Amino acid sequence: MAESIDTEAQSPSYTMPQSGGTIATLRAAWAIFRKDIACELRTRYAINTLLLFAVSAATAVSLGVGFLGLRRTEEALLIQSALLWVAILFAALNGLSRSFVYEEETRTLTALRLAASPTAVFLGKFCFNLTLVLILDLVTSLLFIVLLRVQVGSPLAFSAMLATGGLALTSATTIIAAIIARASFKNALFAVLAFPLLVAPLIVAIQGTAQTLENVAFDVVLGPIRFLLAYVVVTFTASLMLFPFVWES
Repeated sequence: MAESIDTEAQSPSYTMPQSGGTIATLRAAWAIFRKDIACELRTRYAINTLLLFAVSAATAVSLGVGFLGLRRTEEALLIQSALLWVAILFAALNGLSRSFVYEEETRTLTALRLAASPTAVFLGKFCFNLTLVLILDLVTSLLFIVLLRVQVGSPLAFSAMLATGGLALTSATTIIAAIIARASFKNALFAVLAFPLLVAPLIVAIQGTAQTLENVAFDVVLGPIRFLLAYVVVTFTASLMLFPFVWES
């Protein structure tokens, strides 16, 4: 089934709803999202890259520091949170660029431009990248909990921090993936462009996640969550406005 959908997505006969209002844009975005999911299920390139890096990072850290999660000092909790987010960050930087690179490699960029509006393309790719990041968050956090014996004091706050941090990561990198799609050194350029944008939310996510490892109330992490959500609103809005110029250039 996935192979047949992918074949349709790359053939000239594959069409998506043309832009003509909010409903048509959302339908086109959903079609692009489904097409990307089908292609990824067939190739499994991005998922394998993300998961392989996450497993390698968690295993290497566990062998190097042992059961770090058993240490409950403030510095130890901050180190656990930092290692978790560094693993998520570098795994994401190795896999998220594929959302537009795949279109360039399969020569489907022109067909996609004709089939859907820039807004629909951006929304579809954004949802696809967000899905990958949320899967990465789940797998990486579970690996750290099992291999490093990381103890989560507030599961609800911990999940909220991972979700908002992943959302911030996706909102800042989707348009960068479109910018570097035609570059020669895609992965290196993607990391160079994305890292400066991710420093601030990464620091906040590390500090907020460290707090959730203690048994604290959800209100304690409302500050970091609000900052990350504000960051998402700014970067998502700016990317949505700038994407048509990047996409049609």
